[in-house]
Amino acid sequence: MTELQTELLRGTLDLLILKALALGPLHGLGVSGRIEQMTRGTFQVKPGSLFPALHRMEEEGWLAAAWGESENKRRARYYRLTKAGRKQLDTEAERWTRVSVAIARALATS
Repeated sequence: MTELQTELLRGTLDLLILKALALGPLHGLGVSGRIEQMTRGTFQVKPGSLFPALHRMEEEGWLAAAWGESENKRRARYYRLTKAGRKQLDTEAERWTRVSVAIARALATS
């Protein structure tokens, strides 16, 4: 990554994880890769941020997890959105839209 390290706020990370999993179940590192892909490399989520967020979101009931085998034949925990997770994705997306529109308005003000 360049010198411009991008830090994710908790709510932003949640939104990106939920969106990544809305496209289908993934193991943890797959979630990280999908986020990097979706954001064209802008966000690279490190395991130290990702895994605590996944566990917290599972405790919240937004994600369900089960053990499976990864593409390289290793045991991996796969995450998927629950019904509550899909609702939370809608809530987070709406919140993000409101915030980004407000910031754009503020920046456009002379």
